[in-house]
Amino acid sequence: MKDQAAPDDRAGASAERLTTRETAERLGVKPETVYAYVSRGQLSSRRAPGGRGSTFDAAEVDALVRRTGRREPSPATGDLVFRTGITLIESDRYYFRGVDATELATHFTYEEVAEWLWTGELRPGLRFTAPAEALAAARRAVGALPAHSGSTDRLRVALVAAAAADPLRFDLSRETVLGSARSLIPTLVGALPAVAGTYPAADGEAPSHPAGLAHRLWPKLTARPADEGSLAVLDAALGLLIDHDLAASTLAARVAASARAHPYAVISAGLGVLEGPLHGAASSLAHRMLTEVLERGGAAPVVADHLRTGRQVPGLGHRLYTAEDPRARTLFALLAQVPQAAPALAAARDVVTTAARHTPLHANVDLALAVLSVASGMDAEAGEAVFAVSRTAGWIAHALEEYGERPLRMRPSGQYGGPRPPQPLPTPGSAATTRGQRPQ
Repeated sequence: MKDQAAPDDRAGASAERLTTRETAERLGVKPETVYAYVSRGQLSSRRAPGGRGSTFDAAEVDALVRRTGRREPSPATGDLVFRTGITLIESDRYYFRGVDATELATHFTYEEVAEWLWTGELRPGLRFTAPAEALAAARRAVGALPAHSGSTDRLRVALVAAAAADPLRFDLSRETVLGSARSLIPTLVGALPAVAGTYPAADGEAPSHPAGLAHRLWPKLTARPADEGSLAVLDAALGLLIDHDLAASTLAARVAASARAHPYAVISAGLGVLEGPLHGAASSLAHRMLTEVLERGGAAPVVADHLRTGRQVPGLGHRLYTAEDPRARTLFALLAQVPQAAPALAAARDVVTTAARHTPLHANVDLALAVLSVASGMDAEAGEAVFAVSRTAGWIAHALEEYGERPLRMRPSGQYGGPRPPQPLPTPGSAATTRGQRPQ
């Protein structure tokens, strides 16, 4: 219940007053932060009748909300919640700005979906092109890496080189960020060496009419010639993976954007998290499993080995879906139209059926990416490269959102569990125990 309003001496009228708790809820902050606003002169307070706490003018609080942007309070579970208009996941489906993402990915190219996600404008036939200077710098940097370097290593180095070649990278205006994104993604793809170890001239494209991104990425993943069906699967995979709400890498990207890092640094933050085995690298585990299934002639012994050693079967289950991952379902349907994918697709289905006897888990997108990579003669890291290139567009979309929010709003408080002060100064050769006790 709100406090009764006190008379307003200036207007002779009454104004709505809020308690400290109500003010904190409206601002989406902790009560302590409300008093920090008061100390900075951003809010004024008045002692409540009877001297029990302070009250705040509702109109003044609402004005502060408009200036700073309201931060939704965290739920009681401790999970972070941020307002976003990019991706919605519900009822075992997911949507980009309200449109079924699987429909978008199967009807439009990766570039068209990315541009639409960024701007709300559909531009048929759109192609992203890499600036010559940035592409040359990225290729030189990638070329200096050890031969055993992985695709994510190369992408991260190419990213740094592309950033150094962009003198406007610190301009966070919307149009400049979008321009950087449209040039960065093809630069990353162009910087990857072809599987044969050489760069095709201009990546097989004429400057006036560049090929689509999937066509340019294909020779960086496999030495096999591209066929129309396989390219359609790769392009759909790129479109499907653009975003998936606040996955770990996307959260890292938003934290960087909250600190007003430039878009290249935002992408670097995302790539750093994506490299983990529980995120972008998960498809490589599924790739190796499918390869073993094909070599051993069935999924049963392979699944049994995983269960016996307490390992999770790769490519199965997703915390956001109770049924099959819609991204996997879409890719499986497209892969069914590619004749050379039949053995790998059958192996994947065998894995799902065999594992279902022990655990009710469905296929996720990592398993579908593994079918594509195994069927196309790609190495185990190919799915991770596809994931990283695709998700770059999603990180840019989230960065654009975050640039419009209050800076540095993601500042959680640590719950200190170390030794209580005062503690003596350490002496040479001494070591504190994990419980924070003084060394004996």
